Amino acid sequence: MHQNIYRVFTFCMLFTLVLFLAGSSTARAGGKVGIYGIRMVPYGLDAEQYSRPGWGFGVHGVAPFPKVANIIAGTVGFEIVNLLNDTENFIDDRTNLRIEQQTDQNFYRLYVGVQVGGHGNGFFRPHAGINVALLDYRIVTDVVVPDDYNREQEIRQKLREQEKLAFGYDLSMGLDLNFSNTVALDGGVRYLKSFSVPQQLGEGSVRIHPEYFQIYISIGASFDILEGGNDNEE
Repeated sequence: MHQNIYRVFTFCMLFTLVLFLAGSSTARAGGKVGIYGIRMVPYGLDAEQYSRPGWGFGVHGVAPFPKVANIIAGTVGFEIVNLLNDTENFIDDRTNLRIEQQTDQNFYRLYVGVQVGGHGNGFFRPHAGINVALLDYRIVTDVVVPDDYNREQEIRQKLREQEKLAFGYDLSMGLDLNFSNTVALDGGVRYLKSFSVPQQLGEGSVRIHPEYFQIYISIGASFDILEGGNDNEE
C-alpha cells in the first residue's frame, strides 16, 4: 500500500512538472495565503486504535522561488485537528451520581516544504508537494460530576494531561482555481505520516507510527511575486 501511494505521488509530481514546463509562457508568478478546513481520517491500526476521524482548520502560505517561479514554490502552514472527543458515563455506587470521564485529543502541526505546480496567472493550477512537519499531540482527560440544571455548577477535576512531540511528513496533491489573480480556491488530499509517537491513551511506553489522510478545502488571497516566463534576455 505504501509503495502504491509513493508511486502515485511521484507520477503526479512528474506529470505536473512536465505540464507546466511544456505550457509555460510569459506570466506573472504569484504566491498566496489562505485558510482551509480539514477532514482527517486515521489510516492503519496505529492511528485507528488511538484516534477517530476529525475536523480541523489551518492557515498556509505559498511563495514561488525566483527563476522557477511558475513551477516550484515554498510552502509553510499550521493546522489544528481534533482526533478524539469522547465522553464515558459511570454511576457512583455510593451516591448514585452520574460521573463523566471526558477525553479531548488535539493534533497540532507546523510544516514547511516545497510545491510543484502552477503559480502563474492560469485559472486551473494543479499542484503536488511534500512537507516535513513538527507535530504536537495534546490529550486532556477530565472527571466531571455534571449538574443537569446548571452547567456552571458542575464539579470538574483534571485527571490527566499529556503532550507529546514528534516529527513527520506529508505528500499532497491538489487543484487551485485562480480567480483574476486575486482569489484562489484550493482543494486536495494529503497523506500524513508521524514517526515514533508515544502511545497517546492509557499507560505504557509503546511507540506507534500513525498515518492519516486529509481532505482539505482552502480559500486564499493571491499576490504577485515577480515576472517569469520564457522571454529572451538581452
